[in-house]
Amino acid sequence: MSEWNMRKRMLIGAMALAGMLFWGAGSRARAQEAGKDAKGDAKAEAKPGPEGPPKEESSVTEHTIKLGGASIPYKATASTIFLKDDKGEPLAAIYSTAYVRTDLKDAASRPVAFIYNGGPGSASLWLHMGAFGPRKIVTSEAAPTPPPPYRLVDNTDCLLDKTDMVFIDPVGTGFSHVVGKGDNKNYWGVDEDARSLGEFILTWVTRNSRWNSPKFLIGESYGTFRSAALGNLLQQRYHMDVNGIVLISSVLDTSTLSFTPGNDMIYIYYLPSYAATAWIHNALKDKPADLDGFVAEARQFAATEYAAALMKGTHLTDAEKTELGRKLSRYTGLSEDYLRKADDRVTLGQFRAELERSKGLTVGRYDSRFEGPTLDLLAENAQDDASYYSVKGAFTAGINSYLRDELKFTTDRTYLVLTGEPSQNWNWRHGQGFGFPGAPSVTGDLVNAMLTNPYLQVLVENGYYDMATPFFATEWTMDHLFLPGDLRSHIHLDYFGAGHMMYLRAADHDKLSASVRSFIEAAAKQ
Repeated sequence: MSEWNMRKRMLIGAMALAGMLFWGAGSRARAQEAGKDAKGDAKAEAKPGPEGPPKEESSVTEHTIKLGGASIPYKATASTIFLKDDKGEPLAAIYSTAYVRTDLKDAASRPVAFIYNGGPGSASLWLHMGAFGPRKIVTSEAAPTPPPPYRLVDNTDCLLDKTDMVFIDPVGTGFSHVVGKGDNKNYWGVDEDARSLGEFILTWVTRNSRWNSPKFLIGESYGTFRSAALGNLLQQRYHMDVNGIVLISSVLDTSTLSFTPGNDMIYIYYLPSYAATAWIHNALKDKPADLDGFVAEARQFAATEYAAALMKGTHLTDAEKTELGRKLSRYTGLSEDYLRKADDRVTLGQFRAELERSKGLTVGRYDSRFEGPTLDLLAENAQDDASYYSVKGAFTAGINSYLRDELKFTTDRTYLVLTGEPSQNWNWRHGQGFGFPGAPSVTGDLVNAMLTNPYLQVLVENGYYDMATPFFATEWTMDHLFLPGDLRSHIHLDYFGAGHMMYLRAADHDKLSASVRSFIEAAAKQ
């Protein structure tokens, strides 16, 4: 590898780890600007207002939705719950939106799902208004959604026929914030975050008499990382067993997302996603008719010939480089010349910028089906993410109008959709282990949760066009948990023809809902 390429990769790797999970991190400038705004909000939140000590807030409304031909009545509770210190003084207010079916006699044993997104620094509006809540925002198919007015419609794929739902916004997102003597640093970190959500769930379950209910954790992106740590914490600290965990666009080991010097595994993980993306954009010279077959072939090549070539490092001969470049070009749609200059190691930012450079387009990160105009045609790396800016306005307007107008949760506080401050100040240290600092992992948490609760089921949802958390990396992670006995059979993987937010594709919206509903029904009856 050339000295220049090595220096470039060191810089790219340092930037990648900080932004790899941050929803909307396609532009560092945007993240920094959001961080500035969030910092100002956090300072204002730290002290109670002139009206006196902070108070929990709540709005309860009654509704009905038709699911599968049946009318289901439910209660929606938009509220804040305080997290307190040992003296009972409130330190943080966690906002949540809870939906509870109201026509059942044995409500106490009905399943309940706790749902959140990731970031860190993202509110739960994406899963709330895009996938599972009773109302959803209408967006365009793999294209920018037109500006307001947006459409809110009943979600016929809502989970309420199978489970009650609690959508949670962690501290620093949504309407959740520190109060009194609370400090954000006590909530912004791997362990800090898991503890705070664990305390919230404990309080909610106790207040609502749901200790005997089957319990599920549903998270997306960093929310999957959170779920592994949180599920283990709930079972170990509170002896609260969890029936099932749903991992949507998952990452449990952050090294699988890190383009850092010496980490050649990352290029193996990403190759099948590059192949699927090149296929959908017709960037292949001889495009196969069958996507699934082509992706399976790319998996095999990545795990064998490509892995063996990367293992050779500088010992790869010129003839071997030529042959490797020819095959990589077939799978990625990139030219052999470009691949040679990249030492056959193309980072995500480089791939997104290069694939459709001749058309003046950059493909999306969260969903590579999306594409947008390239501002700088000479840029080495992608500058923005069309799969984020194409939907962010619709979701932001949707959640604000819904919570304030339909659920009657009136507040002047800004609903923080996504801010840079939590991510920029996140404590990535996990547990009390010794050794050199590295990429944090919660694989051990998931393994321990499954060992100590042998009935725990795990559903893993993957998008072919998700290049934020590539599906091949997830497969590798699941195959290397080394679970004993038949516990590996408790992990179930599904695949979708969309990206990180697979529910943005109409067909996958239905498929995701059906998959999760079947999973909940089965896991609740064990």
